[in-house]
This record gives sequence, C-alpha cells and structure tokens, in this order.
Amino acid sequence: MNLRTAIISTFASGSLTLCGALMAQAAPTTAAPAGQNAATQLDGNDEDFLEAAAHAGHTEIEGSKLAQTKATNPDVKAFAEKMIMDHTKVGQELQTLAKSKGYTPPAEPSLVQKTKLKALSVMDDSFDKRYVNQIGVAAHEDAVELFQEASADAKDPEIKAFAAEKLPALQEHLEMAKALKQKVDPAK
Repeated sequence: MNLRTAIISTFASGSLTLCGALMAQAAPTTAAPAGQNAATQLDGNDEDFLEAAAHAGHTEIEGSKLAQTKATNPDVKAFAEKMIMDHTKVGQELQTLAKSKGYTPPAEPSLVQKTKLKALSVMDDSFDKRYVNQIGVAAHEDAVELFQEASADAKDPEIKAFAAEKLPALQEHLEMAKALKQKVDPAK
C-alpha cells in the first residue's frame, strides 16, 4: 500500500468513525458541583472556550509527542519538547480553573483533531514539514485567535484573565513555529 492510499484510507476511516462518534458523543459535564450556586454556572461562550482550549492543548501535546519519535530535524524535536512542557503546564492550570467553575474539560483532542493526528502519524518523509505546518503554525494560529477572543469577550473575569495571561506565550509559540517553518520548508 502506498502512502497516498494509506492517507486516503485513514481519512475515510476517520470520517466514518467521526460521524458515528459525533452522533453518540455525550455532552460535556457542566453541572455545578454540590454546594455551588446554580447562578455561578458558566456562560455558554466561556464554557466553549474552556472546551476548545483543552482540546487544542491536548492536540498540540499529542502531535508533539509524535514529533519526538518521528521527526528527523533536531530543531523540530526541540520545538516539540517545548510544546509538550508548556502546553502540559497550561493544561493543568486550565483544568484547575475549569473545575473551580464547575466544569470538567475534555481530557483529549476532539474527534476531528484525533483524525488529523492519525493522518500526521502516517507521514514519513514529510513528517517534519507537516508537523510544523499543522501543529506548529496552524494550530497556534487557531489558539491565538481563540485566546484573543476570550481575553476580550469572556464573561467570567477569571477566564478572561487566564486567556489574557496565556496569550503572549501562544503568540511566542506561533512566531517560533513560523521561524522553524522557514528552516524545514523554505519554499513556502
């Protein structure tokens, strides 16, 4: 089986799995913990931010773990190591914040993100370029946008402050990824 067939098969399989799983996926836990006033429940957009931020962080960690084993460029491996360290720390802080608000964030990438990671995992020759483009640049562009919106629009002051506090590091990661992209894929 050639690489192209493997990728197409992976996407097709992932799409079918995704469709079935999305129909069966349970809603995230949002009930207020015992003793917490129902009036302190999160605004829907704040909850969406916590969920999307958790998914994004898990995706970057899982993608970076792949890079630690599959990347050939030492700069890519070093970037991946930094992403694992930084996003693990932020993920723990996000989980603590979310739980204090009565919300349990997801503990893994979303189903769509898992499918993208699966496709990335079958890359061999072009892994470094794909990782830098997908996890380094694209994922960080999405995360920066997500955190910018939350830092401006979140209703909960602690969530707003969290997003504002973490935004500069995400912007730094994005700049690092763009510089790394020039090293591993100078044609783009």
